[in-house]
Amino acid sequence: MELLIVSGRAGAGKSQALSAFEDMGFYCVDNVPPSMIPVFARMAQQLGRFPRVVVVTDVRTGDTSAELEQCLQELREAGITFRILFLDCSDDEIERRYRETRRRHPLEGAGDGSITDAVRREKYMLNSIQEVADFRIDTTRISVKQLREQLISMFAEEPDRLMSVRFISFGYKYGVPEEADLMLDVRCLPNPFYVDELRHRTGLDADVRNYVFDSDSTAEVMSKVKSLLDTLLPLYREEGKTQLVVGIGCTGGRHRSVAVAEDLNSYINSLGYRSRVVHRDIGKVS
Repeated sequence: MELLIVSGRAGAGKSQALSAFEDMGFYCVDNVPPSMIPVFARMAQQLGRFPRVVVVTDVRTGDTSAELEQCLQELREAGITFRILFLDCSDDEIERRYRETRRRHPLEGAGDGSITDAVRREKYMLNSIQEVADFRIDTTRISVKQLREQLISMFAEEPDRLMSVRFISFGYKYGVPEEADLMLDVRCLPNPFYVDELRHRTGLDADVRNYVFDSDSTAEVMSKVKSLLDTLLPLYREEGKTQLVVGIGCTGGRHRSVAVAEDLNSYINSLGYRSRVVHRDIGKVS
């Protein structure tokens, strides 16, 4: 049985994540206290009807940190393999989402009664499970569609496959992707933004890609980056890492970072790794 424990901050996208997992064939159970997870997992394993299971636990069940360590130890002793996914989001974005939807945060009303205090206390309460998570997705700057695409790329295939690599193109002006394990700044490469006929196109267009790659400096950079990945990926696999996230940034996230991410994604695929690319800021217009 494949058991995935999903946690994260209220408003970070757990409901949308559950929908994606259900579409992938997982049996999903929401709002499970940590103390109940081993009991449920043993029952599911004995029934043998649910090969892929997702359980969600968060602050709605109380202070999860006190029970989490015991829960994980019981799972290990029972021989149940599990992984943990944590969905994170910035404080400001969570507050904005709750104010826009006019929903109440689960902890709102306690403390000083404010949404700001509720968000701050929740972050502290979930710190222990975030620290032990195998996967972390920051949803601050991604859409529901992008979250779904990332989850599908991470969990739609069997876990014993090769380590997966996810490239995220982004614009530094919109902030860096916090979940990135490696970061590549390509603002040193030729910039199509300053060419009138290319400015309103993207790195997915052939003429933009040609402009970026028709340069000795680009060729040298790409050769060294690919050599670095050639060295690092086997080492990460040996250490048991199942996913590597590589952020590739330019100024606006539409031209250079997109072209480079596409090229590296094709290269990594050619080596036999599972990889995909997410263009976080390609649709944003300055």
